[in-house]
Amino acid sequence: MKTEGKSVRESRTVMTQLMYPQDANSAGNVHGGTIMKLIDTAAGVVAVRHCRTNVVTASIDGLDLLRPVYIGNLVTIKASLNMVGKTSMEIGVRVDAEDLRTGETRKVAAAFLTFVALDRDGRPTQAHPLILETEEDKRRNREAVARRQARLQSKEKPKT
Repeated sequence: MKTEGKSVRESRTVMTQLMYPQDANSAGNVHGGTIMKLIDTAAGVVAVRHCRTNVVTASIDGLDLLRPVYIGNLVTIKASLNMVGKTSMEIGVRVDAEDLRTGETRKVAAAFLTFVALDRDGRPTQAHPLILETEEDKRRNREAVARRQARLQSKEKPKT
């Protein structure tokens, strides 16, 4: 049983990736799926850093692709833990794109992902508790708890 807590800052991740022609469609816009994969990768790194076990993506909530990303843009993905339950973790991800010629940076995507910690047999296992150190950590945690409650309530409602 894992009882030792870990802070948000211990697993926070920043990744950068230059966008190339193979990342884009014929119009020069980077595929949304490419951005989604980068989001999932960054969130996965956060989850593994927190648990130091295998993890699996359980869901992606609130994925918003806000603006196009173009060939030649430098994409920066920032990911950090918002909440840790018994075996699951919510990770918030923000994606910015920078035009390297002009220096203009803009927010292009954001998402919340839920990962589950797995043991060596691939079964859910307890995750380390999350230590909230800053007011920002506490705010993000409160918002994540509310999102989790809303997700659980929507699963309980009968589908028509």
